[in-house]
Amino acid sequence: MSRSFHEQTQGGAPEHVLRPLAPEDSPMLSRTLVVGGFTPLTTIDFPGRLAAVVFCQGCPWRCRYCQNAHLLPRSAQDPLNWGSLLVFLRRRASLLDGVVFSGGEPTLQSALPAAIRGVKSLGYQVGLHTAGPYPRRLQAVLSLVDWVGFDIKTCPDDYSALTGVHSSGRRVMESARLLLRSGVDHEFRTTVHPDLLNGGRLRALARALAAMGVKKYALQECVPAHCLDATLRPAQPGSSLDPALERDLGALFPDFSIRRAGPEV
Repeated sequence: MSRSFHEQTQGGAPEHVLRPLAPEDSPMLSRTLVVGGFTPLTTIDFPGRLAAVVFCQGCPWRCRYCQNAHLLPRSAQDPLNWGSLLVFLRRRASLLDGVVFSGGEPTLQSALPAAIRGVKSLGYQVGLHTAGPYPRRLQAVLSLVDWVGFDIKTCPDDYSALTGVHSSGRRVMESARLLLRSGVDHEFRTTVHPDLLNGGRLRALARALAAMGVKKYALQECVPAHCLDATLRPAQPGSSLDPALERDLGALFPDFSIRRAGPEV
């Protein structure tokens, strides 16, 4: 049974069997969005807007540095009620500018396009956070959204080792090209864990993105203490981002930024 967002507790994340989904796995076939979490107000997830964030349940990958393990399984242990969230968003329409669909991986769910249309009908702008595992599903919603935060994790050839899914890098690059051709406002960003993405590979990734036409690129320092893979947790945030590397990458993009990891909790 789903619950309204205000009934959500602050208990620890549920334990699940974390099995990667094959790339050809079918989408989550549901007429209603399965929601694993909700943030009623954010100033950082949708540039220039006051927004709410809907965390969609389910992800086809098991990235080693994932920070949201409870959102990975297709089914939530205690999902939020989408209808209750829409009622809340209708009441807050005069106070908020936008709604972000994040995850998990939002494009995994077949109910995403209808959910976006429902939010748009309330007058909101819509942001989408995606890692691009499903190019055709991303293409189907690009005309519905106002901004995309695209998580580009590593060089294409290195994706399988990070995500646990064969050929995931090829699909990501296809999605990236679709986004760049769409004209939708966007940002590409990479989460950097020093044990998974060294300076050389990060330079190679940045050069490839610049060659594709990416203009806005951000690096995000990983918070190792929260990694899905416990062997990655002893690392120090930001240890692979030396000043020379930062200068080299900054020269490649008109809009380049680094988001430093905050204190670990």
